[in-house]
Amino acid sequence: MSDTSKTTLVHKAHQHILGMIFDGELKQGEILQEAVLGERLEMSRTPVREAIKRLLGEGLAEVQGRFTRVRRIRPSDVDDVFFIRLTLEPDCAAAAVGIPPAALDPMEARIVALMQQGPKEDESEWLTDNAFHQFVAQAAGNRATAQVIANMHRRTAIFDHSQVPARFLKGCAEHLDILDALRRADGARAKRAMTAHLEGARDAIFRVLDDR
Repeated sequence: MSDTSKTTLVHKAHQHILGMIFDGELKQGEILQEAVLGERLEMSRTPVREAIKRLLGEGLAEVQGRFTRVRRIRPSDVDDVFFIRLTLEPDCAAAAVGIPPAALDPMEARIVALMQQGPKEDESEWLTDNAFHQFVAQAAGNRATAQVIANMHRRTAIFDHSQVPARFLKGCAEHLDILDALRRADGARAKRAMTAHLEGARDAIFRVLDDR
């Protein structure tokens, strides 16, 4: 099996299990068993095992003794993550104004292409979103901050177009607005735009959690 096929299977397993958690099929505290889930999803245990590892990294599962159990994300968990992101990322955007305009072109083209193709049943949305936020964070010149942002981004990446469909195009447009501010070397505008972007994402997630 190619690496691409393996990644696609892991993504599908992750999305299926994620949907089962959000839909209440998998309750809080329920044990995530590779064999049982593999049978339900008609998959081998390998992609299911990798999907469970992702859920652990995203805070939707936790290890208790010998078992991995479902953990529900609470609004306070989301608030904690975005408190850190809102503390760090707007300042990173302001500090990234030294990026040469030509260096912005590939990221802008990638976001535009994603908007044109629309969300797919793969990881292109997450990869592009993560690449954008790391691009800005690393351009600010602090590796430790960029690593913290990467870890925090992973905690909310589950809320993609499948969970918050209204944020797909809006979030992409906000990315382009931040890039435009950087292209014009307007640090204050880049900071405001990043703040609005993160607050919009946070509030959309709150609404999803409230509905459920």
